[in-house]
Formats: sequence, C-alpha cells, structure tokens
Amino acid sequence: MMNQIFVSCEDGLEEPSWINNIEPFAQKVLEEAGYDGEEISILFCSDPMIKELNANYRNIDAPTDVLSFENGEEYTDEDGKEWFQAGDIAISVDTLPKNAEYFEVSQNEELKRLIIHGILHLNGYDHGEEHVEKGVEPKCEMLVLQKDLMEKFESYGLI
Repeated sequence: MMNQIFVSCEDGLEEPSWINNIEPFAQKVLEEAGYDGEEISILFCSDPMIKELNANYRNIDAPTDVLSFENGEEYTDEDGKEWFQAGDIAISVDTLPKNAEYFEVSQNEELKRLIIHGILHLNGYDHGEEHVEKGVEPKCEMLVLQKDLMEKFESYGLI
C-alpha cells in the first residue's frame, strides 16, 4: 500500500518539534483503514487561521480543533499510478492542548484523534450531530471506527 501525505505549518507558525512524526503515523492509519493510493495534506495552524477557515467554509465564526476539506478528484501520474486526492486537513495547534485537558488525555492521544478524525472525514465518513464526548460511548459508524483505530494505535507516540 502506498499513500502520499504532505504535512506543513501555517506561514509564521513555529514548527512543532513532532512534525516529522505525522506523516508516518498518517500512513499507518490509512493502511490500517484499508486506503491505498490516497493523497492528503495536513496543515497545522493557529486558532485565528482555523477560525477564518471555519467562518469562510462553515459559516461558524469560532475556532475549532480540526477541519477536513474533501477533494475527491482522481488522477494518474506519469508512472501510471492512480491517485485519489482525498483532500486537506487543518488542525489547530492552539486548540490541541485545550482539547487534551478537556478530555483528560495526553496531547499525544488528542493529536492522534484529530488526525484519525480528519482522515475519516476525507473518506466520506460523517458523524452528523454526534460528537466525541467525555465518558460517552460513540454510536455512529464514524466515531466507532475512530475509537477502534485509536485503540489500535494506543501505544503509538507522536509527541
């Protein structure tokens, strides 16, 4: 299996020390979920930037933890390999520690959840009105799959 993952930071944002751990983790998540030939980008950004994205694309004038922008285009590269441009994920590094505190988990655990959540959205999953809540077992297919993937990568260290 092979996927392409592009990881970057918002211009002017200090690059997190763990940024080089993101691509290998996302690669493993895509493989575990059975995705091959996907192209995704993951952008780490500030609350002001994710707030702007949230306002522009979802009409919600507030920062959030993760946004996914599905693309869905397919193309064939010069070697004849077919690729699926799944889309882009934006993750707020400002909200990451706040979420970790709220959910009473490590930032490592929360970062894994945000990446998995974004990847699932890029692949057509949606959780509707259900959201991850502290102490509440998920019911919808997306959040159940997210929980299963989190358990599979429980010991994986990103931070």
